[in-house]
Amino acid sequence: MSSTNSPADVDSGRSVRETPLLEVKGLRKYYPIRRGFLSRTRGYVKAVDGVDFTIQRGETLGLVGESGCGKSTTGRCLLRAVDATEGQVRYWISDETGWTDIYQLAGEDLRRFRQFAQMIFQDPFSSLNPRMTLLQIVGEPLTVNRLASGEELEHRVADLLRRVGLRPEYMKRYPHAFSGGQRQRIGIARSLALEPNFIVCDEPVSALDVSIQAQTLNLLQDLQEEFHLTYLFVAHDLNVVAHIADRVAVMYVGKMVELAESDDLFDNPLHPYTEVLMSSVLPPDPRIKTSQIEMTGEVADPANPPSGCYFHPRCQYAEDRCRHETPELREVRPSHFVSCHRAEEITLQGVI
Repeated sequence: MSSTNSPADVDSGRSVRETPLLEVKGLRKYYPIRRGFLSRTRGYVKAVDGVDFTIQRGETLGLVGESGCGKSTTGRCLLRAVDATEGQVRYWISDETGWTDIYQLAGEDLRRFRQFAQMIFQDPFSSLNPRMTLLQIVGEPLTVNRLASGEELEHRVADLLRRVGLRPEYMKRYPHAFSGGQRQRIGIARSLALEPNFIVCDEPVSALDVSIQAQTLNLLQDLQEEFHLTYLFVAHDLNVVAHIADRVAVMYVGKMVELAESDDLFDNPLHPYTEVLMSSVLPPDPRIKTSQIEMTGEVADPANPPSGCYFHPRCQYAEDRCRHETPELREVRPSHFVSCHRAEEITLQGVI
């Protein structure tokens, strides 16, 4: 049974309270294509093309898809690290403040919002200033926001380092003295400095060895429980997402094509693109034989996307209406949203 409700209007059953922490409606980010002597705009790259979703307080929403699909851009738009072209991003800051649209904030109000939401970057090597000590790196948010200085700053940085598994005496050292996993812990400590409620994790383990990935994921889960954090977890490794995410959203060429609770999505995908992604997940038992679905054609050009469903040129289930009618993200099963005309007609294979 289908519904016209959007995920920005329906709360997840995993919510610890009825009001979501974050609500996104109609989010778009277009980058202009400029050519010629006068650099006139000839078109736009639609990095994010009309995305709607909510994130419940205390949950982890995984955001997956191929490279270039708009995952990281979406995360950055949620923090105003880059400004969206169009759309609404609202946070429930507190019971006293209520909903706040961050694209209506400026000046001191925007600076105060930065204490509410932070980011963990993908590359632990380029995201840390090599000329700064750990005290300066982790303490910089506290210094910039005038929240601590002197001995108090050192005490707070030492406490943050302990919480991420690093020794406080390391605070006088520089990033080059640490391994990749330790550098990522430094980045995590920095993101916690202002005691945020919401953190965008932009592929935080993709640059780490597999053994270190598990330690970092466990650390993020422990910190989430300790500090009552909410995560948007951007990743392309589905095994990692299955381990940490409560719900999973799938993006393709700037659009969200499926959104569901993690177990439901991995067991019973409803979108053909999600089925292709799931076929690439290797089972833990090497004796189980799997066959990866091979897609023909190229990823759609975000500067010149096809008509109708963006995935139809590569979809084995496409029919005529898929080529001409753009599918909307709709609730097909309870808390399971999909953007596919044939979601009720086809049966797809999940992870074995």
